[in-house]
Amino acid sequence: MPTHEQKFFDGFMLLLGVLIGALAGIVLFADWFGSAQVGVSDGALIDDRIRPIGQVVLFGDPDIGVESIVAAAAEPDRAPLSGSQVYDESCYLCHAAPGIGGAPVLGDMDAWTPRIAQGTALLHDHVLDGYQGDTGFMPPKGGRLDLTDEEVFKAIDFFLEAVE
Repeated sequence: MPTHEQKFFDGFMLLLGVLIGALAGIVLFADWFGSAQVGVSDGALIDDRIRPIGQVVLFGDPDIGVESIVAAAAEPDRAPLSGSQVYDESCYLCHAAPGIGGAPVLGDMDAWTPRIAQGTALLHDHVLDGYQGDTGFMPPKGGRLDLTDEEVFKAIDFFLEAVE
């Protein structure tokens, strides 16, 4: 009858044999599937994957083969918006009653009289460039930087017509 130590030793040797066999199997498996040679086309794919996202081009550098993005930045063709359309699409959020953040409400004579007294040119500057007043903040072009200056001026005229 085997002793307690003999049973432990036999179990330990069996476990050690299984672990060594598993390790040898993993090594052979990895060698079998991982031994592919990197070809020229694979190298090009790898270079493409690890290429930096952007490149710095300094003034005077020759063209590095990057397409110009100026054409992509061009404004899409669309019909110019009227003053009421600009109001409905962007100004309404702050300038409808009750007037968010101190914004003067469309048609509120008391709120618009001091602003009209300052002149239309100053109103144009405040709307185009943004303005931080005592009662609140006006972002440039009301936060719609995609609007043209003419569309913004039409919106200002729409506001002024509502007060008259």
